[in-house]
Amino acid sequence: MTVYFAFLRALNVGGHTVKMDTLRECFEAVGLDNVGTFIASGNVIFESPQSDVAALCSTLEAKLLDRLGYPVATFIRTAAELRSIASRADVLHEGLKADASSCYVVFLETPPASVEVILSLGSILDEFHVNDREVYWLCRGKISESPVFIRGLLEKATGVPGTSRNIKTIKRLLDKFDGEPRQRQL
Repeated sequence: MTVYFAFLRALNVGGHTVKMDTLRECFEAVGLDNVGTFIASGNVIFESPQSDVAALCSTLEAKLLDRLGYPVATFIRTAAELRSIASRADVLHEGLKADASSCYVVFLETPPASVEVILSLGSILDEFHVNDREVYWLCRGKISESPVFIRGLLEKATGVPGTSRNIKTIKRLLDKFDGEPRQRQL
């Protein structure tokens, strides 16, 4: 069994409210084990013998659409991938002396078409780094005040949908759930 973390896009925003029990039920209904949720922003951990992540995403997205009535983009990473993502963010912070609360990881389904376009969004306030299917966004200040956030420029630059999480959330997920399989109900 592999431990996976799913990050759902735009859950509990824009007038859609999903209870975490309902979310767990959706994951369990497609045969996933030890399903747990973490805060109400669409963070789910589960176990599965399935190694085809694209198939898992498709299955989950179909189930969520059927149950919730609207599409929910789903981004899945293994526990090992998530640990690597957190380590890379730590290295970026060390070099930049950035406040940890200002680092966001944007999960993408596929690598972006043009890394250069993403990097060109950088400014005194915003700095970007790209590694495979993740964009690391170091925002010096409030992300809600960044022109990149306000105008939705990052998604336009990546050319693919994504969902972002603060690095603190990612580390809390790892701290809370990484390790031996166990019941993960909160």
